[in-house]
Amino acid sequence: MDTNLINIFSFWLATFLVGFLFAPYYIGVLNRLKLWKQIRENATIGKAFKFFELHKHKKWTPTMGWAVILWTVFFMVIVSELFQYLWFINNSLVNQKETYLSLFTLFTVGILWGADDYMNIREIWKTKWLSIKFKMFWLIILSWAWAWWFYDKLGWSEILLKLPFMPGIELWFLFIPLFIFIITAAANSVNFTDGLDWLAWGTLLFAYAVYGFITYDQWLFLLSTLCVSICWALVAFLWFNIKPAKFYMWDVGSLPLWANLWLMALLTNTLAILVIVGLIFILETLSVIIQLTSKKFRNGKKVFKIAPFHHHLEACGWSEETVVFRLWLVSLILSVVGVIFYIIQK
Repeated sequence: MDTNLINIFSFWLATFLVGFLFAPYYIGVLNRLKLWKQIRENATIGKAFKFFELHKHKKWTPTMGWAVILWTVFFMVIVSELFQYLWFINNSLVNQKETYLSLFTLFTVGILWGADDYMNIREIWKTKWLSIKFKMFWLIILSWAWAWWFYDKLGWSEILLKLPFMPGIELWFLFIPLFIFIITAAANSVNFTDGLDWLAWGTLLFAYAVYGFITYDQWLFLLSTLCVSICWALVAFLWFNIKPAKFYMWDVGSLPLWANLWLMALLTNTLAILVIVGLIFILETLSVIIQLTSKKFRNGKKVFKIAPFHHHLEACGWSEETVVFRLWLVSLILSVVGVIFYIIQK
């Protein structure tokens, strides 16, 4: 058997077991620290009465659950380093060409938005969270650092935008600004989708499974192993997030995991594929933009009953389970379509 497949399978099994066994203890810690979900009563513009009525029963559920995903993944990274150092087994997940950028992204964005989540729960400062300007400033700084790494350390000077059934478009002269724009524009998409039990977990699971395949196909075996580890961390914690959820995600994991997907799409020249695979996230974000724009310029009139769109479906009478499973089904279909287009464009 291919040694790379053995390595991937080993990390797959180990990550699942670590995550599954650790999750109950982590949930207990969240409860002891009283890190409970706050149900918003205020919208960006106006009040969120309908949203509060639909979700007020979730108020005392622990949150910041995404952090345990990141901790599990980093625990496996440390284990891989120990194996290489102590037993001279060359299976470390730390590699400049493949995983440095992903690990740095997961850590830095996770720290920034973890602090934001904690401030919101503890109601620190008047704003109860880091300001949008502050977060956007640091996201732009991080995006610039990632772009510099691509350019200086990996030798990239172009973004090849490959579209199904179309020739690639080389955008080398826009590399740095386009790179920064892509990351900052897409940052909150998973956060907007993370509003129902297990919705964001499942859609992210499909996306990371697709990039586990793409990175393996491009001989980026360590990055593929990292993708598979994230997939099985998601599976382990999905067990505890099925309704009624034992904990919720929040920004601490949703933003770094989504930002990491965009970085992998840039690294593998598959931006168009990620747009297909992550279309649910993108449409959820657009629904929020449309709603806010409508309320601002149409004297408070709304396009959707509630935004993001999955809450609109709830307000229309769909049960939470119906919304989640149907959006999962759409996400699964999009993931299959993305893989097909990737194979076609090779």
